[in-house]
Parts: sequence; structure tokens; C-alpha cells
Amino acid sequence: MVPSTEQVNTFIKQAEQRIYNSASPPILKHNVYGQMDQGDKYLNLPEDFLAVYSLAVLTDTTAGEDSPQEFLLNKDVSFIRQAYPTPTDTGVPQYYALFGPNTGPNVPLPNTTYTMIVGPTPDDNYQVELHYFRYPESIVTAGTSWLGNNFDTVLLYGALMEAIVFMKGEQDLVTFYKARYDEALMMYRQLTDGKERQDSYRSGQPRVPTA
Repeated sequence: MVPSTEQVNTFIKQAEQRIYNSASPPILKHNVYGQMDQGDKYLNLPEDFLAVYSLAVLTDTTAGEDSPQEFLLNKDVSFIRQAYPTPTDTGVPQYYALFGPNTGPNVPLPNTTYTMIVGPTPDDNYQVELHYFRYPESIVTAGTSWLGNNFDTVLLYGALMEAIVFMKGEQDLVTFYKARYDEALMMYRQLTDGKERQDSYRSGQPRVPTA
């Protein structure tokens, strides 16, 4: 059975998702500016949001992006509800929690866009900077990607592994593709979670033990 173009594209997208969740290159990090409105403890998140890297409040409301930043601490919704039980508990927000999809009366369903709840309730209109995790556009639709340009081996064997499992291929081929994928993934992780998170000044140059 020869896979269709649509199926091949699905294999590639599945491989990208698997790879991006195995290590965190900087290409997955995105930042946006938004605003917390006075008296509103909820913050709408971008549609492509997956997870938070950091959330900061720009405390000087007149300085714009040059304002000092105060980073919020991640807590559970129940903590914020108990610590700041009423909307009149106001101040510069100190904590945030993922609240789930926005289900307000003016939001069309189905809606999967997340919101945050912050505490205390903002006592002014504060600008915020959100660094968050998202999937880059797939090479299937973009035609090129950071992963395809810099680590095509792991993408190739990831897609082949998805394909051979879908096609119920011979076990020796499944084992072969998985071994090649694991080998490529190890090198990918050495770059993304290793070399890209250190430098020679702080960490010293890589050294291999000698006998």
C-alpha cells in the first residue's frame, strides 16, 4: 500500500510533534505583549499557546516596554481563589494560574483558547510580556522549517517511523527505523538541550575523558 500525499503529510506532522516534545529548541519559544485591564483578573492567551515559559508585568504604566518587569509566580487556581477571594483584592499581580478555555457569553463554541487568572486583581491597566511554548508552522504548509533546515535526519526517520507503524510494516523495519530515529534524536537533544543552553565562559568547553 502506497500512502497518499495527505497521509504522508500527517506522518510528517506527527513526527514534528513528537520531536518538539522531546526537546525544547529556542524556535519553540515565542513572546507577545498584552494588557491586563484594571479590575479584570483574567488574561486571554494566544490561540497557538501550549505552555508558559514566563509571565511578567510591566510595573511602570507610563514607560511602555522600557518599564521594569516583575515576574509572576505560577500557582494553582485554588491558591489564587483562596488568597484573593474577591475582585476588590487589588494590586500589582503577583501570581498566575492557567484557568482553562474562555467560556464567556460572547465566546463562540467550541473554544479551546486558554485564559489565565491572576492575583491580586490588577489595580491599573498593566502591560504584560508573555513568553510561551508553541509549535512552529509545519514544514508541510510552510515549505521550510528550522527543523527541516537544521536537523532533517531526525525529521526523516521520525516520519518514516510513523509511516511504518501505520502501514503495519515488518517488525525488523520498525526496529530499524526506530533505532535510526533514536540516534538522530539523541544528537538533536545534544544540540537543543545541551549546546544551546551553555557557553564556554560559563560551562567550559566540552571535554571527553581520556584513559
